[in-house]
Amino acid sequence: MSKSVWMNSIELPRFQKLQGSVKTDVLIIGGGISGILCSYFLKQSGVDTILVEADRVCCGVTGNTTAKITSQHGLIYDNIIKSAGKEVAGRYLQANEQAINKYRELATNIRCDFEKKDSFIYSLSDRKKIEREVEAVKQLGVNAEFCEDISIPLRISGAVKFPNQAQFNPIMFLSEIIKELKIFEHTFIKDIAPHKAWSAEGEITANKIIVTTHFPFLNKHGSYFLKLYQDRSYVIGLKNAKDVHGMYMDEEKTGISFRNYKDLLLIGGGSHRTGKAGGNWEELRRFAKKYFPESKEMYSWATQDCMSLDQIPYIGRYSKHTPDLYVASGYNKWGMTTSMVAAMLLSDLILGKENEWEEVFSPSRSILKPQLFLNGMEAVKNLMTPTTKRCPHLGCALKWNPTEHTWDCPCHGSRFESDGKIINNPAVGDAKIK
Repeated sequence: MSKSVWMNSIELPRFQKLQGSVKTDVLIIGGGISGILCSYFLKQSGVDTILVEADRVCCGVTGNTTAKITSQHGLIYDNIIKSAGKEVAGRYLQANEQAINKYRELATNIRCDFEKKDSFIYSLSDRKKIEREVEAVKQLGVNAEFCEDISIPLRISGAVKFPNQAQFNPIMFLSEIIKELKIFEHTFIKDIAPHKAWSAEGEITANKIIVTTHFPFLNKHGSYFLKLYQDRSYVIGLKNAKDVHGMYMDEEKTGISFRNYKDLLLIGGGSHRTGKAGGNWEELRRFAKKYFPESKEMYSWATQDCMSLDQIPYIGRYSKHTPDLYVASGYNKWGMTTSMVAAMLLSDLILGKENEWEEVFSPSRSILKPQLFLNGMEAVKNLMTPTTKRCPHLGCALKWNPTEHTWDCPCHGSRFESDGKIINNPAVGDAKIK
């Protein structure tokens, strides 16, 4: 696996490791785009903020995204209207549209290859599902269109078009945002308590703490080990392939996504639950060979996404019992737009401002959803699997990933190098492999 095109495009600034004790108004744990934007907005409001990252900033999901900025998150609006009502769906849409506008505003002063693009969700086989989504978003005031022909080499049953969405280079964007922020890298937070956090060589005292570590690692509050699972997906970057003139995503979880960046066509897919088998890069390479035979692969990378129970992220207070602890997670593969939503919402909560999106994204909303049962069954099955190779998070059996040569946890998505060194949380330590 190579670096993503984003991580290969620019060298990010480096920051020191935390040594000793420090105090701040707000501590942000996690140096991806969510944490960085939170820190940026709070600093603009005069709040003293420290951000800590266990490795390098942007080295995780942020550096391995496909970088679509859109409020079109699959066929979500028909589902939300049916399950939670038109008002909730409208607020979800409003939050994401405001996030796009905020990116557009910031990009006027930041060179980041920001481009206005139309976004499409397509179906290969279910026209009625597309028609229902078009009708749902029109109820919410979006000028969505039903399309039968789109610029990808697949025969479709239909697609939903959202106009005036966007795409960009997230690392170019964040390289400017982080310049004036107070950041510590290589600072792994091993434990937190009210108003305190500890790394191996430092202690931070803060009035409020925000956890933006992708998967929340504190198990005793919030039940995130029940509310979230992780999904792995893959990207290849092709030269000498066509310009598809937009952003495209299959409504099926295992489908293919498309977007261009400069002279590259980025194709995403091969998705599977972390710890399970899936199509990975081989599926994408077979697709490229069939439909773009003259193309040349220039990049390949993978990413991992936290999936919520109801397709809506968890943004707000970590739990009802932690008044000064906040969280942002469960972005369901739409991390660029949702990170901006999270930063806007969390900075309002920290500043004591009312925000009409708070209830929509509340991490304390009901967990009685079908996915809860599936997550529970996966955990029980893997807890009962006889093996000595276990995840240090909650003890689930680790599965060998032959494509990426890693040990992966099917329960909650922690991943480890072949020797047990941790790659992805929620585990907070290495696994015993030998």
